[in-house]
Amino acid sequence: MTDRRDELAANLAKVERRIADACAAAGRARDEVTLIVVTKTYPASDVRILAELGVRHVAENRDQDAAPKAEACSDLPLTWHFVGQLQTNKVRSVVGYADFVQSVDRSRLVSALSKEAVRAGRELGCLLQVALDADESGRGERGGIGPGGIGELADLVAGAPGLRLDGLMTVAPLTGEYAGREQAAFERLMVLSTDLRRSHQAATMVSAGMSTDLEQAVSAGATHVRVGSAVLGVRPRLG
Repeated sequence: MTDRRDELAANLAKVERRIADACAAAGRARDEVTLIVVTKTYPASDVRILAELGVRHVAENRDQDAAPKAEACSDLPLTWHFVGQLQTNKVRSVVGYADFVQSVDRSRLVSALSKEAVRAGRELGCLLQVALDADESGRGERGGIGPGGIGELADLVAGAPGLRLDGLMTVAPLTGEYAGREQAAFERLMVLSTDLRRSHQAATMVSAGMSTDLEQAVSAGATHVRVGSAVLGVRPRLG
């Protein structure tokens, strides 16, 4: 356990330095960017070590893994983010532990999240997942809505009981005009965020950037970066 703690501490320190350097290069304060550690495929014991090391935000993308892990770590001062594509039959479970769902991308999901948040007596933070590999009204290969769908879906979330519209999320696309152009993709997301805040002033979160491109996300203005392998190591292959 000590070896694993030392490994995670060293990795976390490197990531923190990368974020700090990126903030300095962009003329931003370090506290403008929140690190979310993506703990998918890793055990609750790693989450506990991360909490001891000062991590306060963690993310998962599969409910079947996240639910028992969140339960096992329910005594820790953590904020849980759900970042994967979410099926409506998993919504009740996810609302039980997630503080934020960063992958809201369709009206049916909004309705399901609202219903369960009200039932649980919770307010759930929601980010709209934007697909920059989609046309204006389309959907992305890995979920998300095209830029043209943001306004209508944002209004739906903002008016839904139990939900709070907090901002936008994206993943650097593998296809389309932004493929291989992470900086441009994240800058596009910031433009969309500015547009959104004209009608929803409190929707200030911009979640973008992962282990390989967090610097580009910070440079573009992201408020949250989602880092997994750079902290936890290369993930084991899922069966």
